[in-house]
Amino acid sequence: MPRVFTVSGSIVVAAPPSAVYEQVSRPALMGRWSPENLGATIRGGERETAVGMVFEGHNKRGPARWTTRCTVTAADAGERFAFRVHAIGRRKPRLQGPIATWEYRFESVDGGTRVTEIWTDDRRSWPDTVANVFDRIATRGHTFAAFQTRNIRTTLHNLKQALEEKPTPDRPASP
Repeated sequence: MPRVFTVSGSIVVAAPPSAVYEQVSRPALMGRWSPENLGATIRGGERETAVGMVFEGHNKRGPARWTTRCTVTAADAGERFAFRVHAIGRRKPRLQGPIATWEYRFESVDGGTRVTEIWTDDRRSWPDTVANVFDRIATRGHTFAAFQTRNIRTTLHNLKQALEEKPTPDRPASP
């Protein structure tokens, strides 16, 4: 079976594209929605997202924890946010090379914004058999494409729930 290099999912969120982009384009917030990401540290401190901005993503899967180095490749307010993952390591991302690209597209539709999350496997130089074995060990039996399809579905569901949640006196609105 040939390797799948790109998977995606979409959901409609009852909010304008600018509001959804404002949240998703802040890597430090991603841990609120993602089943693996714990947030990020922006090099040089929190600031407006821009192409070329570098951040370190903090991640977990079961007991495993790791850090990735990422660079923003698209920051089109209300339309598109993307970054590429190009280094990984346990505490510090020391192992460099193409790993993955994540992209979020925002489209105005009736009822709000269609958010599309896209994962692309950038490990093109890996032989399929090596990638297949590594993936099944790292994900406990799945290819990364199948694993990320499930993660995308979870992330989008959590994002929708958080952005559509009505604030109450004991639960203020999400930033």
